[in-house]
Amino acid sequence: MRTLALRGGARVAVVAAEWRDAFGVVTRGRVQLELRGGEPGPVLGRDAGFWLRGTGVRALRNPGRRTARVRIVTRDPEPSRTGQHTPYASHRMTRNDMTSMNDTGAVPASDQNRYAPRLRGLAAAGLIGAVAATAATTLAAALALAAGVDFELPEGGESIPLGGFAVVTGFFSLVGIAIAAALLRWSARPAERFVWTAVSLTAISLVPPFLSGADGTTIAVLAGLHLVPATVMIPTLARGLRARTG
Repeated sequence: MRTLALRGGARVAVVAAEWRDAFGVVTRGRVQLELRGGEPGPVLGRDAGFWLRGTGVRALRNPGRRTARVRIVTRDPEPSRTGQHTPYASHRMTRNDMTSMNDTGAVPASDQNRYAPRLRGLAAAGLIGAVAATAATTLAAALALAAGVDFELPEGGESIPLGGFAVVTGFFSLVGIAIAAALLRWSARPAERFVWTAVSLTAISLVPPFLSGADGTTIAVLAGLHLVPATVMIPTLARGLRARTG
């Protein structure tokens, strides 16, 4: 048995002769399997176990910044009937070594089972953030109305109702939660990818107010109201992703 340490971003090639019948268990951090052809494979979290023989895995990579550790269990040398040592004569594994391990190949069931509670925690934090973002945006819009901003758009001559801000904010907050959940499941760096995606979408959302043809004050307030939920939801979901990816 040996322990393989992978620093952040490090990659270790899997040599068939050295990894024959090897069983790995992630004991710290996360490890991504690199499949045959170089395409990225699943990202395994702590306590996830995997076989390497016959899976087409050609390398192990640490997708995070923290050092990851993998415990490698291989067959111990034992004397054969001829008295010679054969390096793969038997396979010894203690009860402790098998704890929390899974031998279903490259995609361990333990990693899949861990996704559900992490998703529930992320969704709960996201929903709390969505309520806070909706309340903050609606309050800001109400204060703007009280200050004399009518939110009237030239096209149609109608003003945006106060309830409209709540509905739109709530809807796009749920979209943000869905994006975060997808990245938690399939991305090696979900928090970083989410922040980049959310900031980009927020920047795009600032364009329509300037194309609406409304007066300058209304445009400025509408742009500001786009930023209010972003300042609530982006940090909330980013913290939730970091807390659940270890």
